[in-house]
Amino acid sequence: MEECLRVLVKDLVSDPSKIEISSRKEGNITTLELKVAQEDMGKVIGKQGKIAKAIRTLMKAYGAKFGEKINVDILD
Repeated sequence: MEECLRVLVKDLVSDPSKIEISSRKEGNITTLELKVAQEDMGKVIGKQGKIAKAIRTLMKAYGAKFGEKINVDILD
């Protein structure tokens, strides 16, 4: 799960080495917490949050393949 999110985000940011992903699992719900460099936050969120929404949608579809619910939190 974490590697899939990393692949999605690494082409959006200017410094992929600053990507940090941690996960918490509660039952069949997995919460992925994403941190990127401060200067890349706008690129990951996008105008009106469209990129962030697309990332969340893709990750939910990926989780459904394995019977899990995935939430993505983008942290400052």
